[in-house]
Amino acid sequence: MRLRHVAARGYRNLADLEREAPSAGLVLLGANAQGKTNLLEAIYYPVLFRSFRGATDGQVLGSPPGFAVELHIAGGPAQTVGATYSARKKRITIDGEEVARLADSLGNWLAVAFLPSDVGLASGPAAERRQYLDRVLSLSDRRYLRALTGYRSALAQRNSALRQGRTDVAQAFNGPLCTAGAALVRGRLDWVARAADEFAAELDTLGEQGKASLRYRGRPELADTSAWETALAESLVEDRARSATTVGPHRDDLVLEVNGRNLRDYGSTGQQRSAAIALKLIEITSLRLARGTEPALLLDDVFAELDEERQSRLAARLLDSDQRQVFITSPRRDELPANLDLPVWVMEGGRVRES
Repeated sequence: MRLRHVAARGYRNLADLEREAPSAGLVLLGANAQGKTNLLEAIYYPVLFRSFRGATDGQVLGSPPGFAVELHIAGGPAQTVGATYSARKKRITIDGEEVARLADSLGNWLAVAFLPSDVGLASGPAAERRQYLDRVLSLSDRRYLRALTGYRSALAQRNSALRQGRTDVAQAFNGPLCTAGAALVRGRLDWVARAADEFAAELDTLGEQGKASLRYRGRPELADTSAWETALAESLVEDRARSATTVGPHRDDLVLEVNGRNLRDYGSTGQQRSAAIALKLIEITSLRLARGTEPALLLDDVFAELDEERQSRLAARLLDSDQRQVFITSPRRDELPANLDLPVWVMEGGRVRES
């Protein structure tokens, strides 16, 4: 899947933009606060129709009356995907037709993004890794997305009843919680079983030493709906004391290790960054296998804090498929590895020019 043309208006600090994208991708150079990451964000926006930085639509609005992003793409189920936001209302279009349900719009544009903050996938709390799993699996399989939506709804209502001290009402949501929760646990366990060897291979390719492993921390028995009744009954006293549901996939984690040591607690900065990049490369593989097309790859200052050998290895890995379109930002050309051969654009004051 490739971006052929990008149009953006009113998006953060970007000047109104109409650009043809090189088939292989590009390097976007520019000093800090010039708009490099904002352009990547605009390109990613139609993946989930929200900011990859967690900002609200109102926060990415450059100036009234609204913003618009439209991508022309090749290799996907649609030729154009777009969104407009004005007067606190978002309108999503696929091939010019408005789509009412967000779930029906996902999968028409696929891209994987890496931001400096994504090092938190290795160094941060479990919530970041759960969010990663849910995004990858939701974009890969609409059944997982439906289960995730149902689980979050049942969990919110059960927790609300627990906060009100209404145990009988809380237990009324056990049925939908266990049905959706079992589907999430099954999906996550299946993904980890497929991804574990790839995680080790990616870290080796990136030059990391030691035996790498990827495993799921949770209660695997909850992949079976029949196990939920006992689990929820056993946790009810604690649930009531905490006014929250204490068992289920919303409490689980993805554990990244090298030589049996958790990278979150014992990994170096370089190891943690490599592990986060490895997860992003696995995300590409997962989406490609599920959707039958190669996602674009958007990387914001990905070479920072990597030594020269790691930079060279990563550049070779990023460009090892002629089916992959890669967009990379960097403050300066001399911070890029010599073997990174891509066209160069320069960003200044929210405006793009070719180098």
